[in-house]
Amino acid sequence: MRRLCLSIIAASLLSAFSLALAGAQQDPDWSKVQIKVTKVSGNIYMLEGEGGNIAASVGEDGIVIVDDQFAPLAEKIQAALKGLGITDKPVRFVINTHYHGDHAGGNVPFSQAGSTVIAQDNVRKRLESGGAAGNGGSIKMDVKPAEKAALPIITFEHDVTVHLNGENDFVRYGFPFIDVASGGSVQGMISAMEKASAQLPADVKVIPGHGQLSNLDDVREFVKMLKETSAVVEKALKQHKTLEQMKQEKILDPWAKRWSGDFVKTDAFIETLYNSMTGTKGEFVKHN
Repeated sequence: MRRLCLSIIAASLLSAFSLALAGAQQDPDWSKVQIKVTKVSGNIYMLEGEGGNIAASVGEDGIVIVDDQFAPLAEKIQAALKGLGITDKPVRFVINTHYHGDHAGGNVPFSQAGSTVIAQDNVRKRLESGGAAGNGGSIKMDVKPAEKAALPIITFEHDVTVHLNGENDFVRYGFPFIDVASGGSVQGMISAMEKASAQLPADVKVIPGHGQLSNLDDVREFVKMLKETSAVVEKALKQHKTLEQMKQEKILDPWAKRWSGDFVKTDAFIETLYNSMTGTKGEFVKHN
């Protein structure tokens, strides 16, 4: 029997790819959300619904998924996996890449159905404590503590390997939301991405936190953008320019057409870079 070695290199490496904050917009009509399943390679599939993408390894040993979107979609996700006709076995493991609700919001129903939730140490801490999330500027929200049933019961500091089924998978996205308020940084993302890239084979298929299936060239392009935009903001800081001056001068315009999105627009990413480099986490209203 072939076995899958699904390696989570580090939580910071994976959490870099999530962009949408749960609760930032009004809840959708969950009854209308459909789960789209795309075969990646071998026993690996990508599931799209509402929130972050899900990576799934489906085979005779059972199912392991990376992230689980929102609680109201758990039954639809289970049905989509069963509908593949590969196995009737349940989801044995759920691996959380990070604590945002559009990626870990389904922990409760999956754990209640018998799944074991796995995450890096800090993911459990963030889920347990809640707190402020945001880019230190215009993107911000208050994340409430998760209930006990949502907490990962297996955690790790640096890496963990789950042996199941038969392939490899990974994660990526584009002008990114970096959770500066929770300790994230552009520098940390670049470091994690470079570490990951060095370990990926040339023909790897990359399952992004949000967006379409990608490859190693996409990852390298993403890192190149992070380095280039960081250098521009760093230069502006050395020239003692303020955040507002950087926005007014549109210093990231060369990257705007390719990377600016509906959620993280160019000015918001200037804020992210500025706040990341200056250690500014922003001001937030805490939950009760």
